[in-house]
Amino acid sequence: MVSGRINPLTGESARMAPLSRERIRAALRPTPPKLSASEPSLRPAAVLMPIVERDELSVLFTRRTEHLPSHAGQICFPGGRYHADDKTLIQTALREMEEEIGLPPATVEVAGFLDSHETLNTGFAILPVVGFLRADFMLLVNEQEVAEVFEAPLAYILDPNNHARRSVEREGAHTIWGATAAMIVNLSERLGLR
Repeated sequence: MVSGRINPLTGESARMAPLSRERIRAALRPTPPKLSASEPSLRPAAVLMPIVERDELSVLFTRRTEHLPSHAGQICFPGGRYHADDKTLIQTALREMEEEIGLPPATVEVAGFLDSHETLNTGFAILPVVGFLRADFMLLVNEQEVAEVFEAPLAYILDPNNHARRSVEREGAHTIWGATAAMIVNLSERLGLR
């Protein structure tokens, strides 16, 4: 007889189990990880990974406008740098979401957190916040910051068969790379899909 806690979602069973609110929430960190910057010059920031509650869960992405000083034209999650009047990095992510795509913070149910991420080339230590968004949301896109908003099926973007390490040309349609791709891989790992 074996006693102790058994994780029912390991190996193949983890890959085959359906994605659900409960499974996602259980895979996330319940409290924000400490931002441990490897470089003292890194500035704190936060992004929100909005999981849209449709019959098939999807993730909402933005594509930044081409004229922005950092991350121009990139596919990303709503987010940005911490401001002095933000009480927490969670508030930063929710404020940025509202500024970029017009969704009030009350429309998102924060589910948990992924591992922090650093972008050494642009100088940020980022807290990824994961939240659930009801499907009846209405966007008010800030066209100065956001060129496009789109959704992708969660199961598709988490599937390791759709992940690749390679050099990409930025002209490609909806190529997700860099910090955003790393956060997707982190969620895939936490769910036992990798």
